[in-house]
Amino acid sequence: MEKQKLGFWQIWNMSFGFLGIQFGFALQGGFMSRIFQTLGAEKDAIPLLWIAAPLTGLVVQPIIGYLSDRTWSARWGRRKPYFLIGAILSSLALFLVPHSPVLWIAAGFLWILDASINVSMEPFRALVADKLPDSQRSYGFVIQTLIIGIGTWVASNLPWMVSKLGVSDAAPSGVVPMSVKVAFAIGAVVFLISILYTIFTTSEYPPEDMEEFKREKAKKNQFISDIINNIGNMPSTMKKLGVIQFFSWFAFFTMWSMANPALTEHVFNTPAPVEANYNMEIAEDLLAFNTTNEAFQKSSNLVGSYMGTYGLSSMAFALILVLYTSRKRINRKIVHMCSLIIGGVGFLLMYFIPSPEYLTLCFILIGFAWGSILSMPYAMLSSAVDPKRMGVFMGIFNMFIVIPQIIAAIGGINIISNLLGEGAINAMIIAGISLIIAGLCNFLITEKSAISYQTIEE
Repeated sequence: MEKQKLGFWQIWNMSFGFLGIQFGFALQGGFMSRIFQTLGAEKDAIPLLWIAAPLTGLVVQPIIGYLSDRTWSARWGRRKPYFLIGAILSSLALFLVPHSPVLWIAAGFLWILDASINVSMEPFRALVADKLPDSQRSYGFVIQTLIIGIGTWVASNLPWMVSKLGVSDAAPSGVVPMSVKVAFAIGAVVFLISILYTIFTTSEYPPEDMEEFKREKAKKNQFISDIINNIGNMPSTMKKLGVIQFFSWFAFFTMWSMANPALTEHVFNTPAPVEANYNMEIAEDLLAFNTTNEAFQKSSNLVGSYMGTYGLSSMAFALILVLYTSRKRINRKIVHMCSLIIGGVGFLLMYFIPSPEYLTLCFILIGFAWGSILSMPYAMLSSAVDPKRMGVFMGIFNMFIVIPQIIAAIGGINIISNLLGEGAINAMIIAGISLIIAGLCNFLITEKSAISYQTIEE
């Protein structure tokens, strides 16, 4: 079946749900470590507390990809039922996370939140490949990146914006400030509304051969064998992209889990107070703790706000690519390589900047890498896999995202960064080096169909 070329607004509508998904990811990535620290976590324990996120992705995405490939409803389509289920669960989890009374409950809610976001996210990747002909794949994934950039910037600034409106950053020991609670509640509403917008504005193609689809669906007990078979027969381009993804996502997981302790400590000089160092029954100590804690919370707002810059930067990067790829071909390999190296430099600069204002430059550079990570690998991959198995391959491809995060969480970040010293900022140095390695690994990509495809018209 020949797929119809879509206009900008049609692709925008089918991708708009990613605004909500990115609200969820940005709030999680920018503020979960802050919540963990507020609830008493030591900085060396933070990466392990994050392990729920990659573990759920490792399990959930291949399953959802497999199931969505085998789903069809004349009313709801193939991917949209999973959008809706994930959106409802994610919105509930977003609302509840900042209300966690103790650390283990916050870690549990992170597990639920990440699993729910993954239920929505994987089918969105497959939807672009489902709906668009090969000539529009880069264009489609770049528009997704544009929407993701908007979501990242707005969501990352939410606690700061809410604080500016007069909502308090102060809170007793072990309690998440109201500014964060309100921000997460807003994120929950945006998540659900944006997913519903895509569901009601986008139709899906039915399976090309309905009889064959029904026969495949009727087969039982093939999930594990099919997944293993697809892993064993993944295209060589997918394996090479996996190496690039490994170092890319090790870097970004390091940022999400460690940027708040690293930057509040190294750049703002307002590390999280340790309650054990204060006698809370003495008025002077209690005042000192509250003052230090409020300074940490305000610095954390600013860290989140500066982190939002990488979303804004990725949005600008994506907009440039949208304008270019709407008419001309791009060399995906070179674009991805240069973008990752530029992002790596942004991480390295964090160690040397003389004042917080320079974080804007650092995150602008990181945004180029983020914009490319969200579009170029998927555009290259979609040109190399069987369209009938697009969902399951997109899910399997997620392994190359979550495995490096698991390695980072169970000790990779702490072990490697401690080689450079005890400061939390060393984790950002490791992130920079990892991203530069990812960029250089693009030399592995040699397949012409993956490197460049005419995106709209010759």
